[in-house]
Amino acid sequence: MGRPSLPNRPLKFLRAAFARRFGRPPRFAAAAPGRVNLIGEHTDYNDGYVLPMAIDREVVVVADRATGPDTTLWAVDLDESVTVDLAGPLSPGRHRFANYLLGVAAGFAREHALPALDVAVAGTVPMGAGLGSSAAMEVAFATILRDLTGARLDPVGVAKLCQRGEHEFAGTPCGIMDMLVATLARPGQALLIDCRNLRAVPTPLPPSRSLAVLVADTTERHDLADGAYADCRRVCAEAAAVLGVASLRDAETGMLAGSSLGSRQLAAARHVICENQRVLLVAAAMVTGDMEAVGELMFDSHASLRDLLGVSCPQLDALVEIAHGLRGDGGVIGARMTGGGFGGCAVVLCRPEAVDPVTDQLEAGYTRRFGTGPVCFAVVPSGPAYTFTP
Repeated sequence: MGRPSLPNRPLKFLRAAFARRFGRPPRFAAAAPGRVNLIGEHTDYNDGYVLPMAIDREVVVVADRATGPDTTLWAVDLDESVTVDLAGPLSPGRHRFANYLLGVAAGFAREHALPALDVAVAGTVPMGAGLGSSAAMEVAFATILRDLTGARLDPVGVAKLCQRGEHEFAGTPCGIMDMLVATLARPGQALLIDCRNLRAVPTPLPPSRSLAVLVADTTERHDLADGAYADCRRVCAEAAAVLGVASLRDAETGMLAGSSLGSRQLAAARHVICENQRVLLVAAAMVTGDMEAVGELMFDSHASLRDLLGVSCPQLDALVEIAHGLRGDGGVIGARMTGGGFGGCAVVLCRPEAVDPVTDQLEAGYTRRFGTGPVCFAVVPSGPAYTFTP
C-alpha cells in the first residue's frame, strides 16, 4: 500500500503563523536539513570517521527585524516562545529550543552587533529522534544571522559556531557531524567526514531505482544532555588517556591486549576502533556497489553499539532484528540504530520495491512487542542549508 509523505517545506504554514503572531510577513528565511547517519556512531567526538547524508526533511526559520528592542524566539511546533535582549549578556534559559538559538546568537554576538528580531521556527525533522533536528535549527538560524551581520563564515565556520553554541547553551557535548552535514551536504550523496580535519568527501550512493533509505522512528526519546551521552564521551577520553593517544582515532586493536583499560574503557575503545574501520569499508563498498558488504557492516555496527558501547535500547534492537530477518528475498540490505542512541531511530537500507512490505513488517513486528507501531518513512539524500525569500 502507498503511504503519503509529509510536505518537506512548512513555509506556507510558517509564513501564516508568523503574520498572525507579529502582524506582518517575515522578510528573511532559511532552511537546513536533518540527517541520517548511515554508519559511524560515537566516532565523531573521537576524531574519527562518519558517513551521514542529509535528508529531505528540514527545519525552517523565518524572521524579521523587531519593532521594539527585544527579540522573540518562537517554536511554532511546540507553541513556546522566549523574549530576550540580544544586545545584553546571553545565557541559557529554561526553554530548551531557545537555548539552541541563543547559543548561535551568542556566537555571532562575540564579533557583531545583533539586531532585535522576531523569529519563528518549524520543521518536518522529528524532534529528539536522533535525526539532527537541533543542528538543523541552529544552522538555519546561523544562516540568517550570517547574512544579516555580513559575517565571513564558510560552511565549516558555521558548523563550528553552531557546535560551540550547543555545547555552551544546550549542554550537549556533541560532535560536529550534524552541523557539517547541514552545511556541506550534496543531493544524491553521503559525506565521508574525517572529524579530525573536518574534510568531507562526497560519496555517491546507488541511484534511487536500486536503493531506498527507510527511517524507523521508535518514538522513544532520550535527552542527550541528561548525562548518558556525556558519560560515553568521558569513558572514551579515559580510554585514550590510558592508551597514551590523543584520541581513540589513533588507537589500534593491537594496543588493547595487555592494556590496563577497565572493562568499559576496553569495550568503548574496541567499538571506536572497529567502527572507524567499518565506516571506511562501507564508503568503499558504496562506490563499488557491494551492497551485501554494506549490509553486513551495518548489522555489525549495531551489534557493537548494543553490546560494547551500550547505547541501544530494546525498541531499536527489535527494529534491527526484524530487519535482519528480512534480508535477501525480504528486500532488506542492512539496518542499524542511527544517532546518539538510547532511543530515536533505526535506518534500514532496502530495495525500492520493498519499502512498503518492509514497512508493514517493521510496524507489525514492533507493535506485537510494544503495543504501538514505529513511525516509518523513506528519505532521500538532499542538499545543504539555503536562504530564500519567504
